[in-house]
Amino acid sequence: MGERTRQVLPSVLSVLLALAVCWLTIALTRDADTATRAYLQMLWGGVGNWPAFLDGGSGTAVLRPLGEAAMKAALLTLTGLSVAVAFKVGLFNIGAQGQMIWGALAAALVGAHVSLPGVLHVPLALLAAAVAGAAWSSIAGVLKLKRGVHEVISTIMLNWVAVSLVDNWLVIGPLRAVAEGASSITGTAEILPSAQLPRLLGDSSRLNLGFPLALAAALGVWVWLSRTRSGYETRAVGLTPEAARAAGIPTLRRAGGAMALAGALAGLAGAVLVLGTEGRYPGSLGAPYGFDGIAIALIGNNHPLGAALAAAVFGVLRAGGTRMQLLGVHKSFPELIQGFALLFVAGRMVWLALLERRQKRAQAQPPATSQAQVEVPRV
Repeated sequence: MGERTRQVLPSVLSVLLALAVCWLTIALTRDADTATRAYLQMLWGGVGNWPAFLDGGSGTAVLRPLGEAAMKAALLTLTGLSVAVAFKVGLFNIGAQGQMIWGALAAALVGAHVSLPGVLHVPLALLAAAVAGAAWSSIAGVLKLKRGVHEVISTIMLNWVAVSLVDNWLVIGPLRAVAEGASSITGTAEILPSAQLPRLLGDSSRLNLGFPLALAAALGVWVWLSRTRSGYETRAVGLTPEAARAAGIPTLRRAGGAMALAGALAGLAGAVLVLGTEGRYPGSLGAPYGFDGIAIALIGNNHPLGAALAAAVFGVLRAGGTRMQLLGVHKSFPELIQGFALLFVAGRMVWLALLERRQKRAQAQPPATSQAQVEVPRV
């Protein structure tokens, strides 16, 4: 068994086992037929009802679900990358949610109050979101590198500081949109049309530029980590910081840079949410994609491309989860599947032990030998 297969199989088996456990849960509480039909509804809601489309149905039966799955996958990819990049340098970034909040707010303000052509407006809003996320994560980085404050504690606390400052004060106070007439508006002002991420399939789907942007970010992080000197030094600091320091690698600079990049990626996730689907910073950011990024990174084995693949899988499941309600199954089952998959990935050593035992058994079995090949010893 190759090393790459050995690294990938535990995550694949964990996801499959999570799917099986959740199917069994529905089957035990309802019946097996309902469980199977609920899973089919979840699949059609994520990748589109291809049987109906091939039977002469409307193209929206495929394009709309694919767009929803792609947008959820984009957010999960960026937050998963945020956690994975920090982990590569030996830091555990639990603060992607707070970094995403600040990125979303920055994108909303630039999108609403700066007037530029679209070719400049969108990049500027994305850049503002990345800078805001990087600045917020750098607080935890400085506390870790200068004062020895554990990043898990500081990033968790910074999450709640961000929620309190943004959701509980700024977007309902100083930055709240001005209501016209008797209408009531929650959140910030609506972004200008020039700041909206272009839709790739027109009005038939919400798929927009955010999805290829997330894929490009995953590819870029992979190239940086595996093909550049600074990426190699970053990985070296994460593996053996003392040896890296002895080899002359600037460990503090690499750790701080990785933490800033992690925040920038989470901030981009906030920008994709605001510029691509919400159109403003809402009264509350909604789903905790920043916390979901922890699960995505771990299921993807903290590999940039693995995180993108895990995000695509769970983007499909979460986009189709609402269709399970048609059969009386709660729409939160995709989150339950994700939670079980994370739990099983945490037992990674168990999977590796089982795979290693299976490989040893296969090697211990002698190859089958035909009778004609057996040499009879002479007396």
